[in-house]
Amino acid sequence: MPNAIALKVLIVDDQNSVRQMTRLNLEEIGIRHIHEAENGRKAMETASVQPLDLIISDYYMPEMDGLALLRAVRGHPVARKVPFILLTGRGDRELVVKAAQAGVNNYLIKPFSAAILRGKIEQVMGKLS
Repeated sequence: MPNAIALKVLIVDDQNSVRQMTRLNLEEIGIRHIHEAENGRKAMETASVQPLDLIISDYYMPEMDGLALLRAVRGHPVARKVPFILLTGRGDRELVVKAAQAGVNNYLIKPFSAAILRGKIEQVMGKLS
């Protein structure tokens, strides 16, 4: 059972407001070690040097979208096993299939509540304490 307070989470979204909303939801469920990146390229820089327990990334971003980031994470020797939740503004079946093929652990449709986020995290990592 992972301890929420000990988890290290990276939020990746080009919109600051979405990053802040996600941060508030994570804090509400007890997660305190939160890193942020505004695109996939910067997220990979962080994931390459910072031990992480979870990546939550938007799909639509400039420079490197969420699917490209997922593929880069899965191909990286250090970060490849980090659980990955993909955020999307729509429940696009084609995107979900592509993400599943690339190794996504779960996906989340925006907007979402802390309870829904917790449920998605627990589906991937097990019950949070």
